[in-house]
Amino acid sequence: MPGSLGRWLRRLRGRPAAGRLEAILLADNAGAPMQAVDSTVAIAGRGLEGDRYAAGTGWWHATDGCQVTLIHAEHLARAARKSGLDVSDGRHRRNLVVSGLAGVELRGRRLRIGTALFAWHRVRPPCGYLDQVSGRGTAKALGKRAGICLTVIEGGRLNVHDPVHLKKGSEPFS
Repeated sequence: MPGSLGRWLRRLRGRPAAGRLEAILLADNAGAPMQAVDSTVAIAGRGLEGDRYAAGTGWWHATDGCQVTLIHAEHLARAARKSGLDVSDGRHRRNLVVSGLAGVELRGRRLRIGTALFAWHRVRPPCGYLDQVSGRGTAKALGKRAGICLTVIEGGRLNVHDPVHLKKGSEPFS
């Protein structure tokens, strides 16, 4: 059994993954409430149209910025279940909420969402500032892996419910 399970896991890791975009959230300034939108435009090298990161007003230090932040819907559900806190409606302060990819390693991967192409940049754990704008205990509830920074490689339109396709960094999208 362990041998067949190992082979199955290796095959699964090699498979292209797909998920779904559940929410798009934007804030025009640092600390401003996140607003849910049905669609937006990703701007190559900048971020999402109308968002604080694309405008350069979304971080304390320019070296700490992210163009786009992403969180898994499954992580939000787990955080709410374990903590009893409401982390819905953008209280998590991430731009994109995706489902179906929680067990997939995104490091070194590219994501096609709508017509835009993103690349994994780095892990973006929540910071203490999150507690100030979203309520005490929110950062701890979300945990260390509750955020990923993405870079916009190719601009394009994204819509809620678009599929999210993943490829390894060197694989072309067809």
